[in-house]
Amino acid sequence: MRLRTLGGTGIQVSTYCLGAMMFGEWGNPDHDESIRVIHKALDSGINFVDTADVYSQGESEEIVGKALKGKRDSVVLATKVHGQMGDGPNRQGNSRRWIVREIEDSLRRLQTDYIDLYQIHRPDPKTEVEETLSVLTDLVRQGKVRTIGSSTFPAEAIVEAQWVAERRGLERFRCEQPPYSLFARGIETSVLPTCQSYGMGVISWSPLAGGWLSGKYRRGSEVDMSQGRAARLPKRFDPSIPENQRKFEVVEELVKVAAELDTSLVHLALAFVVAHPGVTSAIIGPRTMEQLDDMLAGADLVLTDEVLDRLDEIVRPGSNINPADAGWEAPSVTEKWRRRRPERRRAAAGGASGTR
Repeated sequence: MRLRTLGGTGIQVSTYCLGAMMFGEWGNPDHDESIRVIHKALDSGINFVDTADVYSQGESEEIVGKALKGKRDSVVLATKVHGQMGDGPNRQGNSRRWIVREIEDSLRRLQTDYIDLYQIHRPDPKTEVEETLSVLTDLVRQGKVRTIGSSTFPAEAIVEAQWVAERRGLERFRCEQPPYSLFARGIETSVLPTCQSYGMGVISWSPLAGGWLSGKYRRGSEVDMSQGRAARLPKRFDPSIPENQRKFEVVEELVKVAAELDTSLVHLALAFVVAHPGVTSAIIGPRTMEQLDDMLAGADLVLTDEVLDRLDEIVRPGSNINPADAGWEAPSVTEKWRRRRPERRRAAAGGASGTR
Protein backbone atom coordinates (compact mmCIF):
# COMPACT_ATOMS: atom_id res chain seq x y z
CA MET A 1 0.00 0.00 0.00
CA ARG A 2 1.43 3.35 -1.06
CA LEU A 3 1.77 6.19 1.49
CA ARG A 4 1.21 9.91 1.01
CA THR A 5 1.59 12.92 3.30
CA LEU A 6 -1.69 14.35 4.61
CA GLY A 7 -1.38 17.93 3.43
CA GLY A 8 1.36 19.73 5.34
CA THR A 9 0.85 17.80 8.58
CA GLY A 10 3.75 15.41 8.05
CA ILE A 11 1.39 12.51 8.82
CA GLN A 12 1.89 9.58 6.45
CA VAL A 13 -1.33 7.84 5.43
CA SER A 14 -2.17 5.02 3.04
CA THR A 15 -3.75 5.86 -0.32
CA TYR A 16 -6.75 3.82 0.75
CA CYS A 17 -8.46 4.89 3.96
CA LEU A 18 -10.75 2.36 5.63
CA GLY A 19 -14.15 3.96 6.04
CA ALA A 20 -16.20 2.54 8.92
CA MET A 21 -19.70 3.70 7.98
CA MET A 22 -20.75 0.16 7.10
CA PHE A 23 -19.79 -1.28 10.49
CA GLY A 24 -22.86 -1.40 12.71
CA GLU A 25 -26.59 -1.12 12.15
CA TRP A 26 -26.23 0.80 8.87
CA GLY A 27 -24.31 -2.07 7.26
CA ASN A 28 -22.82 -5.06 9.08
CA PRO A 29 -24.27 -5.48 12.61
CA ASP A 30 -21.89 -8.36 13.41
CA HIS A 31 -19.20 -6.73 15.56
CA ASP A 32 -16.81 -9.68 15.42
CA GLU A 33 -16.91 -9.88 11.63
CA SER A 34 -16.50 -6.09 11.33
CA ILE A 35 -13.44 -6.26 13.58
CA ARG A 36 -11.96 -9.01 11.41
CA VAL A 37 -12.43 -6.78 8.36
CA ILE A 38 -10.64 -3.91 10.12
CA HIS A 39 -7.76 -6.18 11.14
CA LYS A 40 -7.43 -7.52 7.59
CA ALA A 41 -7.25 -3.96 6.26
CA LEU A 42 -4.51 -3.06 8.75
CA ASP A 43 -2.57 -6.24 7.97
CA SER A 44 -2.77 -5.35 4.26
CA GLY A 45 -1.01 -2.02 4.75
CA ILE A 46 -3.87 0.41 5.40
CA ASN A 47 -2.94 2.64 8.34
CA PHE A 48 -5.79 5.15 8.06
CA VAL A 49 -9.29 4.59 9.52
CA ASP A 50 -12.17 7.07 9.24
CA THR A 51 -15.47 6.97 11.10
CA ALA A 52 -18.03 9.43 12.54
CA ASP A 53 -20.13 9.75 15.65
CA VAL A 54 -23.36 9.65 13.65
CA TYR A 55 -22.61 6.34 11.90
CA SER A 56 -25.17 3.96 13.42
CA GLN A 57 -25.44 6.46 16.29
CA GLY A 58 -22.02 5.72 17.75
CA GLU A 59 -21.95 1.98 17.07
CA SER A 60 -19.34 2.34 14.33
CA GLU A 61 -17.00 4.19 16.69
CA GLU A 62 -17.51 1.48 19.30
CA ILE A 63 -16.56 -1.25 16.81
CA VAL A 64 -13.48 0.68 15.67
CA GLY A 65 -12.46 1.22 19.29
CA LYS A 66 -12.61 -2.50 20.02
CA ALA A 67 -10.72 -3.34 16.83
CA LEU A 68 -7.84 -0.96 17.60
CA LYS A 69 -7.02 -2.35 21.04
CA GLY A 70 -3.25 -2.91 21.06
CA LYS A 71 -2.96 -1.32 17.60
CA ARG A 72 -3.88 2.29 18.29
CA ASP A 73 -0.44 3.89 17.99
CA SER A 74 0.14 2.46 14.52
CA VAL A 75 -3.16 3.79 13.13
CA VAL A 76 -4.09 7.28 11.97
CA LEU A 77 -7.60 7.57 13.41
CA ALA A 78 -10.17 10.04 12.09
CA THR A 79 -13.71 10.74 13.19
CA LYS A 80 -16.29 13.45 12.68
CA VAL A 81 -18.84 15.58 14.55
CA HIS A 82 -21.93 17.51 13.41
CA GLY A 83 -24.81 15.07 12.86
CA GLN A 84 -27.83 14.59 15.10
CA MET A 85 -27.04 12.31 18.04
CA GLY A 86 -30.17 11.42 19.99
CA ASP A 87 -33.00 13.78 20.83
CA GLY A 88 -32.80 17.51 21.39
CA PRO A 89 -31.99 20.53 19.21
CA ASN A 90 -28.51 21.01 20.69
CA ARG A 91 -27.23 17.46 20.20
CA GLN A 92 -25.92 18.33 16.76
CA GLY A 93 -24.11 21.04 14.83
CA ASN A 94 -20.82 22.87 15.07
CA SER A 95 -21.25 24.86 18.29
CA ARG A 96 -18.76 24.94 21.15
CA ARG A 97 -21.45 23.60 23.47
CA TRP A 98 -21.97 20.47 21.39
CA ILE A 99 -18.40 19.77 20.29
CA VAL A 100 -17.05 19.97 23.86
CA ARG A 101 -19.62 17.36 24.88
CA GLU A 102 -19.39 15.09 21.85
CA ILE A 103 -15.59 14.82 21.71
CA GLU A 104 -15.72 13.12 25.11
CA ASP A 105 -18.31 10.62 23.89
CA SER A 106 -16.27 9.85 20.75
CA LEU A 107 -13.10 9.34 22.80
CA ARG A 108 -14.99 6.98 25.11
CA ARG A 109 -16.49 4.95 22.27
CA LEU A 110 -13.16 4.78 20.45
CA GLN A 111 -11.36 3.80 23.67
CA THR A 112 -8.59 6.32 23.09
CA ASP A 113 -7.39 9.55 24.64
CA TYR A 114 -6.70 11.34 21.35
CA ILE A 115 -7.98 11.57 17.78
CA ASP A 116 -5.52 12.12 14.96
CA LEU A 117 -7.94 13.91 12.62
CA TYR A 118 -11.13 15.47 14.00
CA GLN A 119 -13.45 16.67 11.25
CA ILE A 120 -16.52 18.87 11.04
CA HIS A 121 -18.92 16.63 9.12
CA ARG A 122 -20.88 19.38 7.34
CA PRO A 123 -21.12 23.18 7.31
CA ASP A 124 -23.47 24.72 9.89
CA PRO A 125 -24.85 28.10 8.75
CA LYS A 126 -26.21 28.74 12.26
CA THR A 127 -22.72 28.71 13.81
CA GLU A 128 -19.94 31.18 13.07
CA VAL A 129 -16.85 29.38 11.83
CA GLU A 130 -14.77 31.28 14.39
CA GLU A 131 -16.82 29.62 17.15
CA THR A 132 -16.05 26.19 15.68
CA LEU A 133 -12.36 26.81 15.06
CA SER A 134 -11.99 28.24 18.55
CA VAL A 135 -13.19 25.09 20.30
CA LEU A 136 -11.20 22.87 17.92
CA THR A 137 -8.09 24.91 18.74
CA ASP A 138 -8.71 24.29 22.44
CA LEU A 139 -9.01 20.54 21.80
CA VAL A 140 -5.68 20.51 19.93
CA ARG A 141 -3.97 22.40 22.75
CA GLN A 142 -5.47 19.99 25.30
CA GLY A 143 -3.96 17.05 23.37
CA LYS A 144 -7.33 15.46 22.62
CA VAL A 145 -6.98 16.16 18.90
CA ARG A 146 -3.85 16.18 16.73
CA THR A 147 -5.17 18.01 13.66
CA ILE A 148 -8.53 19.19 12.32
CA GLY A 149 -10.44 19.03 9.06
CA SER A 150 -13.72 19.67 7.31
CA SER A 151 -16.01 17.43 5.29
CA THR A 152 -18.15 18.31 2.28
CA PHE A 153 -17.47 22.04 2.60
CA PRO A 154 -17.88 24.19 -0.53
CA ALA A 155 -14.80 26.07 -1.69
CA GLU A 156 -16.02 29.40 -0.31
CA ALA A 157 -16.49 27.91 3.16
CA ILE A 158 -13.00 26.40 3.03
CA VAL A 159 -11.52 29.80 2.14
CA GLU A 160 -13.51 31.59 4.87
CA ALA A 161 -12.29 29.10 7.47
CA GLN A 162 -8.68 29.62 6.38
CA TRP A 163 -9.01 33.40 6.59
CA VAL A 164 -10.64 33.30 10.01
CA ALA A 165 -7.98 30.94 11.35
CA GLU A 166 -5.19 33.22 10.13
CA ARG A 167 -6.74 36.44 11.42
CA ARG A 168 -7.72 35.05 14.81
CA GLY A 169 -4.62 32.93 15.40
CA LEU A 170 -6.61 29.69 15.47
CA GLU A 171 -5.88 26.17 14.26
CA ARG A 172 -6.79 25.82 10.60
CA PHE A 173 -8.40 22.99 8.71
CA ARG A 174 -5.58 20.82 7.34
CA CYS A 175 -7.79 18.38 5.46
CA GLU A 176 -11.06 18.29 3.53
CA GLN A 177 -13.22 15.19 3.00
CA PRO A 178 -15.40 15.68 -0.10
CA PRO A 179 -17.37 13.26 -2.27
CA TYR A 180 -15.39 12.30 -5.37
CA SER A 181 -15.95 9.62 -7.97
CA LEU A 182 -16.43 9.14 -11.69
CA PHE A 183 -20.06 10.08 -11.06
CA ALA A 184 -19.37 13.09 -8.82
CA ARG A 185 -16.57 15.22 -10.25
CA GLY A 186 -17.91 18.59 -9.15
CA ILE A 187 -15.08 19.20 -6.69
CA GLU A 188 -12.59 19.37 -9.57
CA THR A 189 -13.91 22.85 -10.38
CA SER A 190 -13.03 24.68 -7.16
CA VAL A 191 -12.78 22.49 -4.05
CA LEU A 192 -9.71 20.52 -5.12
CA PRO A 193 -7.84 23.57 -6.49
CA THR A 194 -8.66 25.46 -3.28
CA CYS A 195 -7.33 22.63 -1.12
CA GLN A 196 -4.18 22.50 -3.21
CA SER A 197 -3.71 26.26 -2.82
CA TYR A 198 -3.89 25.98 0.96
CA GLY A 199 -1.79 22.83 1.19
CA MET A 200 -4.68 20.77 2.53
CA GLY A 201 -4.91 17.02 2.37
CA VAL A 202 -7.98 15.51 0.70
CA ILE A 203 -9.59 12.20 1.65
CA SER A 204 -12.48 11.53 -0.69
CA TRP A 205 -15.63 9.71 0.32
CA SER A 206 -17.84 7.49 -1.83
CA PRO A 207 -15.30 6.70 -4.58
CA LEU A 208 -17.69 3.94 -5.70
CA ALA A 209 -20.65 6.35 -5.72
CA GLY A 210 -22.57 4.46 -3.06
CA GLY A 211 -22.21 1.15 -4.91
CA TRP A 212 -23.06 2.37 -8.40
CA LEU A 213 -19.45 1.83 -9.48
CA SER A 214 -19.22 -1.63 -7.93
CA GLY A 215 -21.30 -3.18 -10.70
CA LYS A 216 -24.23 -3.71 -8.33
CA TYR A 217 -26.53 -1.55 -10.42
CA ARG A 218 -26.66 -2.38 -14.14
CA ARG A 219 -29.04 -1.53 -16.92
CA GLY A 220 -32.22 -3.58 -16.55
CA SER A 221 -31.63 -4.38 -12.88
CA GLU A 222 -34.02 -3.38 -10.13
CA VAL A 223 -33.03 -1.01 -7.33
CA ASP A 224 -34.50 -1.96 -3.97
CA MET A 225 -35.59 1.41 -2.56
CA SER A 226 -36.87 -0.10 0.71
CA GLN A 227 -33.56 -0.64 2.47
CA GLY A 228 -29.93 0.37 2.81
CA ARG A 229 -28.52 3.50 1.22
CA ALA A 230 -31.30 3.64 -1.35
CA ALA A 231 -33.88 4.03 1.43
CA ARG A 232 -31.81 6.68 3.24
CA LEU A 233 -30.78 8.57 0.10
CA PRO A 234 -33.57 8.10 -2.47
CA LYS A 235 -32.50 11.04 -4.66
CA ARG A 236 -29.21 9.27 -5.40
CA PHE A 237 -30.75 5.89 -6.28
CA ASP A 238 -34.35 6.27 -7.49
CA PRO A 239 -34.24 4.94 -11.09
CA SER A 240 -37.19 7.12 -12.08
CA ILE A 241 -34.97 10.20 -11.79
CA PRO A 242 -33.42 11.03 -15.21
CA GLU A 243 -29.97 11.70 -13.73
CA ASN A 244 -29.95 8.22 -12.21
CA GLN A 245 -30.98 6.73 -15.55
CA ARG A 246 -27.87 8.39 -16.97
CA LYS A 247 -25.81 6.52 -14.36
CA PHE A 248 -26.89 3.20 -15.87
CA GLU A 249 -25.62 4.38 -19.26
CA VAL A 250 -22.28 5.53 -17.86
CA VAL A 251 -21.76 2.27 -15.98
CA GLU A 252 -22.03 0.33 -19.23
CA GLU A 253 -19.42 2.55 -20.88
CA LEU A 254 -17.07 2.24 -17.91
CA VAL A 255 -17.43 -1.54 -17.82
CA LYS A 256 -16.13 -1.63 -21.40
CA VAL A 257 -13.09 0.47 -20.44
CA ALA A 258 -12.36 -1.78 -17.47
CA ALA A 259 -12.62 -4.90 -19.65
CA GLU A 260 -10.13 -3.47 -22.14
CA LEU A 261 -7.69 -2.89 -19.25
CA ASP A 262 -8.30 -6.42 -17.96
CA THR A 263 -9.48 -5.03 -14.65
CA SER A 264 -12.79 -4.56 -12.82
CA LEU A 265 -15.10 -1.57 -12.56
CA VAL A 266 -14.25 -1.31 -8.84
CA HIS A 267 -10.51 -1.14 -9.52
CA LEU A 268 -11.00 1.37 -12.33
CA ALA A 269 -13.14 3.63 -10.14
CA LEU A 270 -10.71 3.61 -7.20
CA ALA A 271 -7.67 4.15 -9.42
CA PHE A 272 -9.38 7.16 -10.99
CA VAL A 273 -9.88 8.86 -7.61
CA VAL A 274 -6.32 8.42 -6.32
CA ALA A 275 -4.90 9.54 -9.69
CA HIS A 276 -5.83 13.17 -9.05
CA PRO A 277 -2.83 15.13 -7.71
CA GLY A 278 -5.05 16.88 -5.17
CA VAL A 279 -6.29 13.65 -3.56
CA THR A 280 -4.36 12.13 -0.67
CA SER A 281 -6.46 9.06 0.01
CA ALA A 282 -9.69 7.40 -1.13
CA ILE A 283 -12.08 6.15 1.55
CA ILE A 284 -13.17 2.58 0.89
CA GLY A 285 -16.18 1.37 2.85
CA PRO A 286 -16.46 -2.43 2.70
CA ARG A 287 -19.28 -4.16 4.55
CA THR A 288 -17.82 -7.67 4.23
CA MET A 289 -14.44 -9.36 3.96
CA GLU A 290 -15.14 -10.27 0.33
CA GLN A 291 -15.70 -6.62 -0.55
CA LEU A 292 -12.48 -5.60 1.19
CA ASP A 293 -10.48 -8.28 -0.63
CA ASP A 294 -11.89 -7.11 -3.96
CA MET A 295 -10.98 -3.48 -3.31
CA LEU A 296 -7.46 -4.28 -2.09
CA ALA A 297 -6.74 -6.40 -5.16
CA GLY A 298 -6.63 -3.29 -7.35
CA ALA A 299 -4.48 -1.10 -5.09
CA ASP A 300 -1.53 -1.20 -7.50
CA LEU A 301 -3.49 -0.10 -10.57
CA VAL A 302 -2.23 3.18 -12.08
CA LEU A 303 -4.17 4.70 -14.98
CA THR A 304 -2.34 6.14 -17.97
CA ASP A 305 -3.06 9.61 -19.36
CA GLU A 306 -4.76 7.96 -22.33
CA VAL A 307 -7.20 6.12 -20.05
CA LEU A 308 -7.87 9.25 -18.00
CA ASP A 309 -8.57 11.17 -21.23
CA ARG A 310 -11.09 8.54 -22.22
CA LEU A 311 -12.80 8.76 -18.82
CA ASP A 312 -13.02 12.54 -19.32
CA GLU A 313 -14.94 11.88 -22.52
CA ILE A 314 -17.43 9.65 -20.71
CA VAL A 315 -18.01 11.99 -17.74
CA ARG A 316 -17.16 15.65 -18.23
CA PRO A 317 -14.53 16.94 -15.74
CA GLY A 318 -15.98 19.13 -13.00
CA SER A 319 -19.50 17.77 -13.40
CA ASN A 320 -21.85 15.72 -11.22
CA ILE A 321 -24.14 13.35 -13.09
CA ASN A 322 -26.70 13.82 -10.32
CA PRO A 323 -26.49 17.00 -8.18
CA ALA A 324 -27.68 14.96 -5.19
CA ASP A 325 -24.31 13.18 -5.16
CA ALA A 326 -22.63 16.42 -4.04
CA GLY A 327 -23.46 15.47 -0.45
CA TRP A 328 -24.63 18.91 0.72
CA GLU A 329 -26.91 21.65 -0.56
CA ALA A 330 -26.53 25.23 0.54
CA PRO A 331 -29.40 26.67 2.65
CA SER A 332 -29.64 29.47 0.08
CA VAL A 333 -31.01 26.80 -2.26
CA THR A 334 -32.94 24.52 0.10
CA GLU A 335 -34.64 27.24 2.20
CA LYS A 336 -36.98 29.38 0.12
CA TRP A 337 -37.21 32.22 2.65
CA ARG A 338 -33.56 33.04 2.01
CA ARG A 339 -34.50 34.03 -1.53
CA ARG A 340 -37.47 36.23 -0.59
CA ARG A 341 -37.32 39.89 0.43
CA PRO A 342 -38.92 40.53 3.85
CA GLU A 343 -41.59 42.80 2.38
CA ARG A 344 -42.65 40.04 -0.01
CA ARG A 345 -43.01 37.63 2.88
CA ARG A 346 -45.17 40.15 4.74
CA ALA A 347 -47.34 40.68 1.67
CA ALA A 348 -47.85 36.95 1.28
CA ALA A 349 -49.00 36.83 4.90
CA GLY A 350 -51.57 39.57 4.29
CA GLY A 351 -49.39 42.60 4.91
CA ALA A 352 -48.60 45.53 2.67
CA SER A 353 -49.16 45.09 -1.03
CA GLY A 354 -47.58 46.62 -4.08
CA THR A 355 -44.03 45.62 -3.27
CA ARG A 356 -41.48 45.59 -6.04
